[in-house]
Order: sequence, then structure tokens, then C-alpha cells
Amino acid sequence: MNKVNNSNRYQRQIQLKEIGQLGQDKFAQAKVLVIGAGGLGCPALQYLAAAGVGTIGIIDFDVVEMSNLQRQILYTIDDIGQPKAITAAKRLETLNPEITIKSYNFQITNKNALEILENYDIIIDGSDNFATRYLINDACVLLDKPLIYGAVLRFEGQIGVFNLVDKDTNDKTNYRDLFPKPPDSASAISCNDVGVLGVIPGIIGTMQATESLKIICGIGKTLANKIISYNALENTFYDFEIVSNEYLNYDYPKNKTEFLSFNYEWFCNHNLEAETISIEDFELLRMQEKITIIDVREKGEFPVVDEFAFLHIPLSELEKTLSTISTENKIVVYCKSGQRSAKAVQLLKEKFPTCQTFSLKGGIEAWKNIN
Repeated sequence: MNKVNNSNRYQRQIQLKEIGQLGQDKFAQAKVLVIGAGGLGCPALQYLAAAGVGTIGIIDFDVVEMSNLQRQILYTIDDIGQPKAITAAKRLETLNPEITIKSYNFQITNKNALEILENYDIIIDGSDNFATRYLINDACVLLDKPLIYGAVLRFEGQIGVFNLVDKDTNDKTNYRDLFPKPPDSASAISCNDVGVLGVIPGIIGTMQATESLKIICGIGKTLANKIISYNALENTFYDFEIVSNEYLNYDYPKNKTEFLSFNYEWFCNHNLEAETISIEDFELLRMQEKITIIDVREKGEFPVVDEFAFLHIPLSELEKTLSTISTENKIVVYCKSGQRSAKAVQLLKEKFPTCQTFSLKGGIEAWKNIN
């Protein structure tokens, strides 16, 4: 057990009657795992370390990039190219050398999740994709670990607590009660596509740390079975309750064996099959034939395209405008990375089954990198 320095470091916390020395001792004994050392993970990690949480785990297999620095405040320009998990651990050790930091510089999968998560009391989800969120949720359900969920996009953020019994209702919900089936990841927009104001993950990540400390100490009212949504532009909060449904018929692993064999990537992305066209073949097609090119990104997304003519029809509007699209030419659809364009091709194929329609492989970002 890590010893607590009673002199100055935690004085302001110990002064709080709801925490006191007993609460500070609970912090020192607690073990919290943060999955994802990005926009949400960075502020959560800093405040957990500063508060004196005895053991903090960090899982992340990514490296620091320039585009991270606007919101991932643990890193500096000197860290670009360095592993996030290891870099974050070193930074936190300088902030508080009294605690233990464990870094896992690899991707969390269903093959290693249970072994890692079982060593921690609370799990914070700072991931940015549906497959990982479902995986983390299911592992927490099997291990009976509280899960603190967070998500951000543009000027908004969400936070909630799953797999924790609400003292008032005696109910316990999980991520699958909120999303029994994965949202269509081809249609879903991420902050990688449309951006996020840098302070939003700071706000939500800090709230995730707050919920962790409340759970450790057993103080206040947690966000168990509740989602809070924050809109920075409107300066508003709203919340809604989540209710468990034991009769809900959804596909999920019910034991360790099923979890180890569950294909989360397929579960979240099996509906994305579409005929693709490589960047090289797209260039040949543009030079040799008259084709229709459709950009299905939302308005204002980057990178800007001015190298060729195209129709701009956001995926969210495509279905209601299908009848206006000419099928005389072959159609190539693009988005940023290729997921939303795959969904668009499916819609076009359903409406025009004889029309040759392709999704640009890798999206316009890959095309820009080559051109």
C-alpha cells in the first residue's frame, strides 16, 4: 500500500469532512485503469494522480501526433512520435512520485482484457470507437467492475457510470442497455471527422475522474444508470436515466469463453461491405471516363477538395436525395476514411442495383496523402 503524505500534498482534500484522512487512505489503496491516454484520458489521469490514487493503469497503443496537442494536455511537441502510454506514465510520475503507474503499451483486445481489468477496482473508458467500448463494457460486466463512460464530439460531451448499483433504485445498467446494437459506424461521425473543441474532452475527462473519486470514497450521488450531456455553445446540461431490460434480445458474451471468441470488429462493422476502388484505379477512371463523384462528408470537413468536380451530398441527406442523382455514369463516393462512403454505396446500390458504384478506398485523406 502506498503511504500518504499528510503534510502538504493532500491537505486540501483531507480538510473536506466528506473525505478526511479515511478517504485519503481509500484513494491510496484504490486501483483505477484508464483505457485510452487521449483527450479524455489525459485530464482523468492527471487528476487521479494528483488526488493520490495509489495505482493507476494506462492502456494505449498509439503514439503522440501533432494534431493531439490541441486537447491531449499531458504531451508536448517534444513527445511527438513517442508512445502515449509510456509518455503519460513518465509525466504522471513527475507529478506524483508517491503513487504507482503501470503502462500497457498495446491495444486492448478480448484476449488480454479480462486479465488486465481484474487487477483494478474502477475502469475509465477513454476510447474512441464502438468496438472497444463494447469490449470494455462486456469485460466489466463479466468481472463486475464499475465503468465510467465518456464521449465527445464538436462542442458536446457525455458522461455516465455503468455496472454500478444505484443506491436509490438498486438497479444496475451497462452500455448495452443504452445501445443494445452498435450504432451504424459508417453513418456515425467521430471527432476525427468533424473535430472537437479542445476543452470539451478536458471537461468530460475531469468529470470521469470526479466520478472515480466519489465511488472510491463512497460519497455523494454517482452517475450510476444516468447519462449527462454537456453543450458548450449553449452552456447547457441535460441528463437522462438508463433502465436495464433483462428481456432485451441482443447479442453479447455471457461468459469468459464466449467473450474470448466474440468478434467485436465484426459485431460493429459487419454491415460496411461495399465495392471499393483503389486510389490508382480512381485516377485512371477520372482520366478515361466521365464519372460522377460524390462527397458524403458533412459541411466544413477537412481536407478541402478543389482538384476535381464533385457533388456534395452529406450522408445524412443522401437517402432523401437519391432520386436526384443521375446514374448515366459510374459513381465514386468518398468521405474522409472510407466508412461513410461504404454506407453511401449500399444506399445507392439498393436504389440503383445496375449502376456501377464504388467507395474510394482509404477515403479522401488517403488520396490527398498520395497526391
